[in-house]
Amino acid sequence: MMQRLYFLIPDKETTTEVVNELNLMGLPKDDLHVMGKDWQPLEKEGVPVATLIQTTDVVNASIRGAIVGAVLGLVLGVIAHYVLIDTNIIWMALGMMLFGALFGVWTSTMVGVSVRDVKVGKYDKAIKRGSMLLIIDVPDEQEETFREAIKRHHPEVVIDKVTAKDRKQPVGEGH
Repeated sequence: MMQRLYFLIPDKETTTEVVNELNLMGLPKDDLHVMGKDWQPLEKEGVPVATLIQTTDVVNASIRGAIVGAVLGLVLGVIAHYVLIDTNIIWMALGMMLFGALFGVWTSTMVGVSVRDVKVGKYDKAIKRGSMLLIIDVPDEQEETFREAIKRHHPEVVIDKVTAKDRKQPVGEGH
């Protein structure tokens, strides 16, 4: 399993140093994502920019939408079967369930894009002041190794992660 860690870094130069250290420790650049006011120089250095998937609730919203949509579709399919007497209940229910799931994914994704990830939102003010947020995905068993190495070399970096409590919040879970 992977853990998502958030590094709030005071400036671009330190961010570049942290990225290089993480690369030397074996973390591929694909598992690093940066966001900040002036991220373009970092992108030129090969650091991927955080996308909507890392910075919003889009993934979790689409999952919730699929579940709710499928359940509502199933209920509507059963109701439609009884209203439209000559239909096969199984095909009607499955068809409506599929439609409901797809419709639920589509609509909830539209909402999820506008909802800030719970951890990213926590650092909005610092990012607006010029700090950089580096989001990394690390294997569970290596989390402490990465934390300790970065803290040892860069004590000014704030390191955070998604906790079980964060996962229970209704909007965003940093995944």
